[in-house]
Amino acid sequence: MKEQDPRPEAEMLAERQRRFEEDLIDAYDEELEMEVDDRIIDGAEGFTLEHREARKMYFRELFRLQGELVKLQDWIVQTGHRLVVIFEGRDAAGKGGAIKRITQRLNPRVCRVAALPAPNNRERTQWYFQRYVSHLPAGGEMVLFDRSWYNRAGVERVMNFCSEEEYEEFFRSVPEFEKMLARSGVQILKYWFSITDEEQELRFQNRIRDPLKQWKLSPMDLESRRRWEAYTLAKEVMLQRSHIPEAPWWVVQAVDKKRARLNCIHHLLSQVPYHEIEHPRVELPDRVYHDEYSRQPVPESMIVPEVY
Repeated sequence: MKEQDPRPEAEMLAERQRRFEEDLIDAYDEELEMEVDDRIIDGAEGFTLEHREARKMYFRELFRLQGELVKLQDWIVQTGHRLVVIFEGRDAAGKGGAIKRITQRLNPRVCRVAALPAPNNRERTQWYFQRYVSHLPAGGEMVLFDRSWYNRAGVERVMNFCSEEEYEEFFRSVPEFEKMLARSGVQILKYWFSITDEEQELRFQNRIRDPLKQWKLSPMDLESRRRWEAYTLAKEVMLQRSHIPEAPWWVVQAVDKKRARLNCIHHLLSQVPYHEIEHPRVELPDRVYHDEYSRQPVPESMIVPEVY
């Protein structure tokens, strides 16, 4: 049974409003986020000094870790390393935000995100892992799976989209599948983003209130809220039955989104033996001019109106 919050209703509403506003800001890119924060902080009802210092620390560490991710990317390209990073967790656990911060400064040709939709009729008749195989990295690539083949152990199990036989076959197969990938030189990192019951409810309520985020709430998400305990049991079984030395699970405490991002990126970097790659100095060549060249004016009808 859910315990009653002892705080007065007005205090709870004020806290919910504050978290809603923070969640809005959190969705922006870092540069805009900092600008919006500055305006709030400089206002009459700005954040506390402690809050401001925490945000400075977050941005300082985020940019430092993103610099290390660029070094990791260069090392992956030079060595031909193949890296798979799996992100799993409940709806609204913060997987997408972490993935966004990881990929934000990286070359999309090197670091790709695989977020597969529900299988179509043809894919349902294939070997279960078949549609994921085509998204695995080649040499010099890193692939982030925003949900993965572990859908079978999670949403498919809870929503009864697979049979008991298919479920058991998955757990017989997945250790062998991942061991096979590891033997072929693919490194696999698996992260579970963990949030509390109360935190998921708050994030869902924020999505309902934010018109820019309502698209994130599907009927499946709403049903998952009702089946919290079933998802908990499915997660516990998944971690127990698929935690292997070749591809272990790592749990990210994700109630605090920003700490979760930093901790996940820091841990990811610690799991790969990368080092900085020396690059030749880049020099911009001189512009070449030709007397016979004459630039043609662009017709006014083709110019985008300068509204701003």
